[in-house]
Amino acid sequence: MIELEPIQVRRYGSGGPTVVVLHGGPGAPGSAAGLAKALGEHFHVLEPLQRRSGQVSLTVSQHVEDLRAIAPRPVAIVGWSWGAMLGLSFAARYPQGVSALVLVGCGTYDERARSLFRSRLEQRLEASGRDLVATLRDRLASESEPGARDAILGELGAAYMRAESYDVIQGTDDGSTGIPADDAGHVETWSDVLRLQRENIEPAAFSAIAARVLMIHGDVDPHPGPATHDTLRKFIPTLEYIPLERCGHEPWRERHARDRFVEAIRQWLYSVQRHNGNS
Repeated sequence: MIELEPIQVRRYGSGGPTVVVLHGGPGAPGSAAGLAKALGEHFHVLEPLQRRSGQVSLTVSQHVEDLRAIAPRPVAIVGWSWGAMLGLSFAARYPQGVSALVLVGCGTYDERARSLFRSRLEQRLEASGRDLVATLRDRLASESEPGARDAILGELGAAYMRAESYDVIQGTDDGSTGIPADDAGHVETWSDVLRLQRENIEPAAFSAIAARVLMIHGDVDPHPGPATHDTLRKFIPTLEYIPLERCGHEPWRERHARDRFVEAIRQWLYSVQRHNGNS
């Protein structure tokens, strides 16, 4: 049996309750650095860098156990994109280990929602963006060297993020922290995500979640927030939802939404803490 080293964790802030921020991808370590820094103004933030491929097969369960090894309990989790999905999986596996869960730009849980996402993303990609994406996909399909594939995946992610944004504040942290993307980890993990959905394991498993859950979603984000909310509400009846106007997939970088976004999370997490403390 392989004995795995704990995943790396970066820390921000020095006061307030502890919050764990989960990055997207899968396979995009560092992509939530800006979110972690923004919340670090109000909380003690842990930013775990999810395990890279190579040593062990990367499944949702592996990422959940990696998170369990480093997260204090109970803990508040703020997950972005795929990180929101990982937060749901973790809260379902360990209901007493999560005090509150915030889903930012949550990913999809059925093919209808993914089809809607692809259609919206295609609409937001200008002609030059569509050409660039097609070129990068062709390069990825023909490339076999892992490091080169990681670099291409990083370029693809950046191209998609430009299309998924509304009005980004120039100079804000875009997650480009010098950590390469992980193409093999992306493929392994996302394949397992889809398997769990095909086998009707998720999102049904989320009925075990005990924590309060808040979903925050930009109205310009191609990910279909209302549709995903409706799906998750079947299993999390108390799920709350905050839409953000003039906001794309990374609210902490959006000119018109950043302050409202950070304040909404701050207020909600402190209200949950007060409620839990009084219960």
